Amino acid sequence: MAYFEHGADVGVIGRGASVEAAFADAAHAMFALATDPRAVAARERLEIEFEEDDLELALVRWLNLLLAAASERGLAFHSFSLERAGPRWLGEAWGEPWHEGLERGTEVKGATLTMLSVKPAGGLWEARCVVDV
Repeated sequence: MAYFEHGADVGVIGRGASVEAAFADAAHAMFALATDPRAVAARERLEIEFEEDDLELALVRWLNLLLAAASERGLAFHSFSLERAGPRWLGEAWGEPWHEGLERGTEVKGATLTMLSVKPAGGLWEARCVVDV
């Protein structure tokens, strides 16, 4: 999990042994902007399913589906997993409803196509994009 700056924008970087692990790490980085994931309990599990052949577009779709679900349900997330079978992706997120004990950080409005990249890097996969805050 890492971040980068692109002018006034903020980007997230996920890394992992697989594309799926890198996407899960990117989601972790994105939600860590909103609150400390270590303070979030795994009280609720959410499934996210979608289809996308293009790896880069799949990253943006995954992140935006998570943001929409979190906003709709009033949830903060702390951990993620993702599996892929061809164009079909099945992901999970664990978290809990926002409450007084969770310190709010930066609200992320969406993942963008800016600086979008999914590629092997240094023996791992790296997934990155700028997010609207």
